[in-house]
Amino acid sequence: MPDQDVFKRNNIQIMGEGEVPMVFAHGFGCDQNMWRFVWPAFAKDYKIILFDYVGSGKSDIAAYNAERYSDLNGYAQDVIDVCKATNSKGSVFVGHSVSAIIGILASLKAPEYFSKLVLVGPSPRYINDLPNYVGGFERKDIEELLHTMESNYIGWANFLAPAIMKNPEKPELAGELTESFCSTDPVIARRFAEATFFSDNRSDLAKVKHPSLIMQCSEDIIAPNEVGEYLHRNLPGSTLQVMKATGHCPHMSAPEETIEIIHNYLRDVNLN
Repeated sequence: MPDQDVFKRNNIQIMGEGEVPMVFAHGFGCDQNMWRFVWPAFAKDYKIILFDYVGSGKSDIAAYNAERYSDLNGYAQDVIDVCKATNSKGSVFVGHSVSAIIGILASLKAPEYFSKLVLVGPSPRYINDLPNYVGGFERKDIEELLHTMESNYIGWANFLAPAIMKNPEKPELAGELTESFCSTDPVIARRFAEATFFSDNRSDLAKVKHPSLIMQCSEDIIAPNEVGEYLHRNLPGSTLQVMKATGHCPHMSAPEETIEIIHNYLRDVNLN
């Protein structure tokens, strides 16, 4: 696909004054606008790349292909296409939620486009696999969630968004997430949810060659503490940082802490 088509397809935006690319990838039901509190803090030192996955935000929905996006590898190809179109080799990749794993998959397929992985609220497997793995959900929980998405999408969005965001003292954030969910095509959203919540990428962790930062949020119903600890044990060259921030979206609810942790990690890893 020609670069100009990728720019339109994924609504790519480039900002910043630096030469090292920093690619921000949004989570499920979100878009690039969710990073607006964070990316400006890095604009002086990095070339900032923002984009929307096909089917999200202001992407070209006509480019959506159900077969391609039936699993996370299709979204990983979006990341690779964006990096190629923006000539972003050796980038710092910052991925929220499912984008953390999407970024890992992209780094395995095209390692030249990455130098470091910043994983915000990551999970390699959302479904429990007891006794050795706690993902946070039983399979029936996910099946019920998908059924609710299909039968009452607006009700699902209004219920789930506040639980994901937490931080009830900032209701405007839950409202924004609800609105983002509701602005996504329900059929595409359900397929993305299925690809996300039924994924199991635990076996991919050991293959990762790039250093990574795991940002584990407190009281996160999507990725509980056990998940962050599992990732740290199984992801070579990883650093685990448990955040004070609660909920699953610290880049929105606690941007100052998010910025500080990423800044400190990049400083320290560059010194070593």
